[in-house]
Amino acid sequence: MSFPDIGGVVGVALMLFAYAGGQVARLDMTALPALLMNLVGSLLVLWSLAYRFNLSATLMESAWALVALYGLVKLALRKRS
Repeated sequence: MSFPDIGGVVGVALMLFAYAGGQVARLDMTALPALLMNLVGSLLVLWSLAYRFNLSATLMESAWALVALYGLVKLALRKRS
């Protein structure tokens, strides 16, 4: 297993942990920890996809990263005001 593959696996684990945490009400999906886990996880998977490209997975992870980024911006703006 290559280094990018390991990064991708770690990314998937981060996203699944965040999702599972939200489902069992241990994580607030709109709070910083869950948003960061989703963003970092999706970026790690995207990084791994740069070495073994898959269009559908790239689109999915890009959307996942954008949604997490949107949540982080929204959270930052809410804390600012």
